[in-house]
Amino acid sequence: MQSNKDLEIKSVPIDQVQLQLAFAAFNEASEQLSGVYQELQHKVTQLTGELAIANGELHRQLIAKENLSQQLSLLLNALPGGVIALNGHECIEQVNPAAIAILGGPLLGLTWHQVIQERLLPTAIINEWHTKPHETAEQRRIRIESNATDSNGRRILLINDITEAYALQDKIRRNQRLTSMGEMAANLAHQLRTPLSTALLYANHLGSDALTPVERQKFATKAIERMHYLEHLINDMLRFVKGEITQLEDVRISHLLAELQQVIEPQMIQHGLQLIVHDLSETESLMTDRQALCGAMINLLENAMQASFPGDQIILKSGVEEENIVLSVHDDGPGIDTALQERLFEPFFTTRSEGTGLGLAIVRGVIQSMGGSVQINSSPDAGTEFVIRLPRSKGD
Repeated sequence: MQSNKDLEIKSVPIDQVQLQLAFAAFNEASEQLSGVYQELQHKVTQLTGELAIANGELHRQLIAKENLSQQLSLLLNALPGGVIALNGHECIEQVNPAAIAILGGPLLGLTWHQVIQERLLPTAIINEWHTKPHETAEQRRIRIESNATDSNGRRILLINDITEAYALQDKIRRNQRLTSMGEMAANLAHQLRTPLSTALLYANHLGSDALTPVERQKFATKAIERMHYLEHLINDMLRFVKGEITQLEDVRISHLLAELQQVIEPQMIQHGLQLIVHDLSETESLMTDRQALCGAMINLLENAMQASFPGDQIILKSGVEEENIVLSVHDDGPGIDTALQERLFEPFFTTRSEGTGLGLAIVRGVIQSMGGSVQINSSPDAGTEFVIRLPRSKGD
């Protein structure tokens, strides 16, 4: 049996071997850790360089974007037209100085609906408005265009001040009317001289003692008729020279047709004509001059009456297109030759011996002043249709 001393002597070599093995394993692990550490250092150095490059590129991009933003801001501020940016809730989130000068300030944070209600007045032309006078500016006429909304519901409004353009157009139209008046002076003198001479002749006869009461009444009636004709001609001349809308109001198309029917139908019945009204305007209305539009339509209806024969039908119709409200008057008369159709709108041109030649000229002037157009559809023996197109009244 071995003693404890013998066991201790034998265990010493075993512990040394284990220690050597452990030390060798430690050295190997240290070398591996050292390699990994060097690899990590290399990787860190590489990533640091790449990060520095990326940061430099981002910095350059940031500077470029800042420069672009400054350029866009300078451009936005320099634009003569107003620019308003609306967010998805139709609130103003950006505006340039021109928009503030046109609409008055402040604007940021307001909804576009508030701006329309508080600072704009509608006109008869789509997308065109009058600004309400404010402390920094007088009333202006503006046109507002909008781009399509993006995926977030945002859009941009462009505001152009067209006051001066309208003033220039009015001046041009007035000069054109004055030029027309100068060219028509000789014709007008003839138009006035003939009925005036006739009226004077009848008036002179009234002074004769040889006239019977019946003859005297006959001459008086004829003289009064010629005076009424002169009055009608002078009124037409004044309306032609004026040629502009004066008082805007909201006109429901169905109400306008009812008013026209009430005014003109008794005359048509008296001439043996039938008036048919087709109202397809639904609830549409126009912001326009009721009196001027009504007068233009009555002119067309009276023309249709004069071109028709007893038993004929005259059709008054309204309808709606995508951008326009359409009013038309159709008769079953003999029609109008193509060569004469455009001349019908010339002042003093008429195919009737009793016509003043101003009715259709007035119609075109009134409708054009409302931003609309007049079209003739006619051919011999196929009747005539006058079609008026007026832009629908819409808000932005």
